[in-house]
Amino acid sequence: MTTRLVTAALCAAALALLSACQRHDEFAHTRPPPDAAQIALGERLAQAGDCASCHDSAQRVPFAGGLAVNSPFGPIYASNITPDPQHGIGNYTPAQFAAALQRGVAPGGKRLYPAMPYPSFAALDGSEINALYQYFMYGVQASPNVAPQTHLPFPFNQRWVMTFWRFFFARHGRYEADPARSAQWNRGAWLVQGLGHCGACHTPRGPAYNEMGYTDRSPLYLTGGVTDHWYAPNLTGDPGSGLGRWSEDEIVTFLRDGHNDRAYAFGAMAPVVGASTQHLSDDDLHSIAVYLKSLPAREPSGQYADTPAARAGTMAALHGGTPERPGAGLYLSFCAKCHGADGNGTQGKAPPLAGSSLALSRDATSMLRLIVEGSESPATPGDGTSRKMPAFRAQFTDTEIAQVASFVRGAWGNAAPPIAPAEVTRLREAIHR
Repeated sequence: MTTRLVTAALCAAALALLSACQRHDEFAHTRPPPDAAQIALGERLAQAGDCASCHDSAQRVPFAGGLAVNSPFGPIYASNITPDPQHGIGNYTPAQFAAALQRGVAPGGKRLYPAMPYPSFAALDGSEINALYQYFMYGVQASPNVAPQTHLPFPFNQRWVMTFWRFFFARHGRYEADPARSAQWNRGAWLVQGLGHCGACHTPRGPAYNEMGYTDRSPLYLTGGVTDHWYAPNLTGDPGSGLGRWSEDEIVTFLRDGHNDRAYAFGAMAPVVGASTQHLSDDDLHSIAVYLKSLPAREPSGQYADTPAARAGTMAALHGGTPERPGAGLYLSFCAKCHGADGNGTQGKAPPLAGSSLALSRDATSMLRLIVEGSESPATPGDGTSRKMPAFRAQFTDTEIAQVASFVRGAWGNAAPPIAPAEVTRLREAIHR
């Protein structure tokens, strides 16, 4: 009896070893050898796709994972995508890599949450996926970092539901060039809609955390959205809260240097510039700008009228010539030294607030968060040091933050609705500041 058990155990072990060898052989045959040109292309594609902003570790180990995307349902942790065979993706075949990247299906059938922008990456073609695979397998240093597991509450922990989610909400496919448009426009559309996945932040999401559109054919595409308690602004041609008053060159400068004469990259956009857009070629940056400037104004918010009367009224309020508007005194004491009493900002130090699309946005989340906790723009080779916005959470009460934000939204010709103190309170509770 004992001999039979031993024999059976040995046979089982031999079969398991044979099966493992077969799987290894299958993997070896499906994994292509390294190709220097493909690795270099894959690195450029990974930069354009801003993989690092989510997948770098908290210790800035490239692509080692562990950072959280704070969804409405709880934190979703980015995985280790280095070629480490145990904790990363080192054992992925090209087909498995493509399935995870474009369909949200990891090996073993595990469904990925839509914090991973696989609906946008579906726009890539096979050659681009292969180049990314080459880069992540051969051009990235393996890291044994163990990223935290995502544990969402029921029913959001039922990943099988993502099968139906993808069917209903992520039916975005490979990018098809528009023959009526120029090659430059199509390049920009492909970068924005696909690899750059700009809509993941700049498009509002529905109740199922679904982007309300993946191309400019959808009326809400790129009209602004809240992600991780930052409001990514409207990128359509709205002259108030959008890019209607921006030129193509101003868009290029912002994406390359992290600021221009109108705005600075802050909050969640700062690492995008630092890890991604500053590395794009001038041709790609101009293509993005051409595409964005072609978008008609949608979901307009706020207005700006730079008139002598509007500016005179603001200056009178600031300097006591008329009854003080709530927030004017705070602005003059704490904000004017950088942003100017005239709202025109300080060259090389702080952006203007007069006519600011941030100040005119329908959602004031980013403006309030900047006042509460400050921010820092990225340091870029083209523009040197970063710029810092100090935090005022200790100096200002919720009511005072609401007052100074409301003042800015109604000063120098700005016309946007005021802010209620309750909005500040809710934001502080959400970000624990």
